[in-house]
Amino acid sequence: MNPALANTPVPPPPPIASAAEGEHLIGHMMDVMDALVAAVEEETELVRAGKLAEAAQIEPSKVELSRMYIENTARIRAAQIYLVQIAPKLVTELRQRHDLFRALLQINLTVLATAHAVSEGIMRGVSAELARKATPQAYGASGRATVPSAAALQPLTVSRVL
Repeated sequence: MNPALANTPVPPPPPIASAAEGEHLIGHMMDVMDALVAAVEEETELVRAGKLAEAAQIEPSKVELSRMYIENTARIRAAQIYLVQIAPKLVTELRQRHDLFRALLQINLTVLATAHAVSEGIMRGVSAELARKATPQAYGASGRATVPSAAALQPLTVSRVL
């Protein structure tokens, strides 16, 4: 991240001027959350199916939806007291949807962590096998096969260009 941008103060979100604007904001937030839920569910299913390249293609839309989600969240937080007064049912519904969204994100993060752990295990196994094959097969003084030394372990290089 650019250090100059990191220190730039973020302007406060514009205030909500009317009840209609508040209801519109909450409605837009729900629409954004629905789209984000759909994107996260699709990503989760693709990762579970092992279709990582297809799952990666969802990222640009997820980034844009996340940006809108954060902007809307900031505006809603800034006007929380006012929104509870003018649209208590909508605020309650938004909170319930947010709780469901949080649970879905937890599932998604678990799936992604599992995929990461599996792929890391595969890469470590491939690296160990390559090191074993690169080491001369000999017997030590005890009569047992020698184990590859740490110096024999070569870094594994992966090309992402297919």
